[in-house]
Amino acid sequence: MRMTTVPRCLMRALLPLTSALALVWPLQAHALFDDDEARKAIIELRQRVEINRQAAEAANAATTRTAEEARDGQATTRRSLLDLANQIEQLRADVARLRGQNEQLTREVSELQRQQKDVQLGLDERLRKVEPMKVSLDGKDFTAAPTEKRDFDAAMETLRRTEFDAAAQAYQQFLRRYPDSGYTAAALYWLGNAQYANRDYKAAVESHRRLVTQFPDHPRTPEAQLAIANSQVELKDTKAARRTLEELVKAHPQSEAAGAARERLSRLR
Repeated sequence: MRMTTVPRCLMRALLPLTSALALVWPLQAHALFDDDEARKAIIELRQRVEINRQAAEAANAATTRTAEEARDGQATTRRSLLDLANQIEQLRADVARLRGQNEQLTREVSELQRQQKDVQLGLDERLRKVEPMKVSLDGKDFTAAPTEKRDFDAAMETLRRTEFDAAAQAYQQFLRRYPDSGYTAAALYWLGNAQYANRDYKAAVESHRRLVTQFPDHPRTPEAQLAIANSQVELKDTKAARRTLEELVKAHPQSEAAGAARERLSRLR
């Protein structure tokens, strides 16, 4: 149980009264007991002392309560400030976590965009490998698959290196692989030339004749007929060569090949 403390100001107020009571009591004790008025005065004085004591205790209790309430208020304030500080720290941690998540998401989005770009580039590359492209060759326009163009160009490059046997094989493989190609007429023409250069004259005649038969209006057809006549001359078949040259002049009189055919006809007579 807490001891009640009397304020110093109240103690100072009670000291004169207590001292007076102490002085009066020894000197007039006999008279007080014999005198009713004196007894009443003492009782009244005691009552006042008791009232003052109670007032002092009440004041002290009020002061104590006020101090305790103040301490409780300070404690509550400290707790509130601590809670607020904890909330601020938690918010900071949440912001840092969200910032980290945002940075991670940004990296992931960038990676996905890069992957999508790579996929698109790969798809475009694959489409370029299979998507038909427009080709112009020997005055003719047609479409060809990228692999088709690649194989024809490879055969032409082999022929330019004067590797006639390898070039002939490349053209033959091309014709088997792409039977309906827009390159077919050109492949037959250059196949016959490679065979002629390789002194395979019969095969050259056959290849060039296929061109003349299948593509009579092709720009290479007059040259193919002239090449047939050359192969027939090499085969010592002059009559066949003459007949081929005459057909050339008749079918394509305005071509350069027809001019060369007329000159050769004059030598064959």
